[in-house]
Amino acid sequence: MSSSHFRGGTYSMYTERDPTVSLHGIGESARVASRRRVHEHAKAGNLKAALEVLHLMNPTILDYNGLLHSYLKSSFVCIDELASVFEEMERFGPPSNVWTFNILFNGLCKLGYLKDALCVLEEMCCNKFIPSFSSFMRLMKKSLSSCKLDISLCVLSMMMSHDYLPTLPVLNCLISALCKANMVQDACDIFQLLLDKGFLPNVYTYNPILFCLCKSGHCNTALSLFYKLRRKGFVHNVHSYTALVLGLSKKGLWEEAYRTLDQMHVDGCAPTVVTYTLLIKFLCKYKKTEEALLILDMMSKEGCLPDLVTYNILLHALCTQNSFSEAHNLVRVMEEKGFFPDQFTYCAVATGLLNAGEFKHSHDLLCRVISSGGKFADAVTCNIYFHVLCCDDRIKEAISKVRSMMMCGFVPTNATYNTILKGLCRDANIAEALVVFDNFKWGRGGPDLISFNTILSAACRQGNASVIRSVLDRMGIKGIKLNHVGMTCLMQYYGKIGAFVDSFKLFEHMISEGQSPSIITYNVMLYNLCRKGLTEPAKKIFNEFRKSMVFPDTTSYNILIHAFVKKNDYLSVKNLLTDMYKCGFTPDAITYGSLSYGLCRMGKVTDALQLEDWMAQNGLTPNIYFYNNILNALFQMASLLDVSLILKKMHVEGIEPDAISVNIVNRAMSKYGHKRFPKALNLIKSIIDQGQIQLEHELKQYAVTGCR
Repeated sequence: MSSSHFRGGTYSMYTERDPTVSLHGIGESARVASRRRVHEHAKAGNLKAALEVLHLMNPTILDYNGLLHSYLKSSFVCIDELASVFEEMERFGPPSNVWTFNILFNGLCKLGYLKDALCVLEEMCCNKFIPSFSSFMRLMKKSLSSCKLDISLCVLSMMMSHDYLPTLPVLNCLISALCKANMVQDACDIFQLLLDKGFLPNVYTYNPILFCLCKSGHCNTALSLFYKLRRKGFVHNVHSYTALVLGLSKKGLWEEAYRTLDQMHVDGCAPTVVTYTLLIKFLCKYKKTEEALLILDMMSKEGCLPDLVTYNILLHALCTQNSFSEAHNLVRVMEEKGFFPDQFTYCAVATGLLNAGEFKHSHDLLCRVISSGGKFADAVTCNIYFHVLCCDDRIKEAISKVRSMMMCGFVPTNATYNTILKGLCRDANIAEALVVFDNFKWGRGGPDLISFNTILSAACRQGNASVIRSVLDRMGIKGIKLNHVGMTCLMQYYGKIGAFVDSFKLFEHMISEGQSPSIITYNVMLYNLCRKGLTEPAKKIFNEFRKSMVFPDTTSYNILIHAFVKKNDYLSVKNLLTDMYKCGFTPDAITYGSLSYGLCRMGKVTDALQLEDWMAQNGLTPNIYFYNNILNALFQMASLLDVSLILKKMHVEGIEPDAISVNIVNRAMSKYGHKRFPKALNLIKSIIDQGQIQLEHELKQYAVTGCR
């Protein structure tokens, strides 16, 4: 008798004696079949059918976990349906176990539903389960690769609440991503928190923070961090020092920048071509081209060879300052050292000529490059050529050139079209810009945010509500959302028409959308509030958002100072000036203009004039706003001889009277007329009208005979 026969016979005899065994086997078979059907429906994405079968089974948590696992493998996952299943389990059972959460988390992560995956981890913690380190790290890496930094920050917070610390490479990626997104305050907070917990970062952790702080103008904070780390025993490399050189040079702190270079040599970190090029770049920006050329010589002596970028920066600066012979000599030096002009060289020289107002020379240079048809006649060079035409008020010619070059094979880019749009908007032809916008043969992606923002910003400046609506409608059709630039333009427009509530709502919306307001956004908000006389709310916003590391700047202080001067709140003005110096900012011509306005209102014209000496010490020249305040006060005091002297001083300094100057004189004429000072007023009026000062002996004549 075979064994199979024996087993079959025994089983048959057993079931005949105990029928419950037979029923149990049938039940198990049915349950297995039902489970199979549940999995098949779930894998097909038919969650409703899967649940209907599941409910007939008296399901356990294993059955629900199997359903969720199969459904998450399908190609038709609906988050709302998943949530409804989870809610059903929460209400009616069976209760979720750790595998339920892990299945949901892993499936959602794989599908890219990172916010939902984060919610699963949070729910897991609420149910007294602790997510694994690998789960946290998986979501952290996924969120960083997707640039979803809000999720990354939440994950880090959860990790640290459970005494987990991220790995050093992942932390470095997070810090770098935060710095690239201008979220340097968050980066600093995380870095400090981890330092306090005994975490040991490396140079790749803190260098991005140093660079970001220096780029955003917060040199003092960067220096403080730099030396704090040094005291703790951390070793800086050449990039750490280069960050400081960048920040100090950007703010014009040359003594400190040169001292940093010396310290680099002492510490054995020889400056690289990048270090020197950054220094040269900002020296040129501050019009210290001679010093920049000395740095170039220093590089050669130290064996640090400049590259083409270094030469291009210098060429651009020399051409901007009309130093064409020096530029020619530099080109000769370049060629001797084996560097030959590239596309960027020609573009640098052309834009330098353009900035110097040499439209013809810039135009001719680019024409030669483009007509040569060589490798330098690319889209970038052509776009600069079109920009030159637009700046020279030859927008029609620019449009015609684009069309003719397209017939010869030129393929315009979005930058080409945006240059034309900017030229039209520059000439206040925004209606025509909108027509041209609609008729352009855009590429596959269509117009970009810059295209829309170009017209939107012009329409907002001009207060053209119909064009604003048209642009917003077109953006809606294209599915393009406003970014912080467009929102800032609209905030400015709302402030101009007095819709301050709408401006503030848009500001709140920008922040709630996760967009980072720029320094211009904050300043527009401050200006709108101060224009309405709401200095206290403006001051509150100033203090609240100054932590953003892109705010404030000199303009921010100027807006508040002027507002408090108008309110005669000189204590606040004093505090702002003190804070301004403390934060490393220095008053500019606009700051002094506001101070002169305040002093003149109090009748302290002599004190206001003394501000000129302070300005001269800081390398500043008074602007027309400064002198208009003085003129207005002198007219009110009927000191017409002093008015004539101030006008002469303005002429010597090359400051032309503007419409406000004329208005001040006209008010004085209407107030005094020929009753008190007819001869003096006629002379002053003629000075304003002619834009020139009369002969000095005429002024002396008035000084001798009086101004009657």
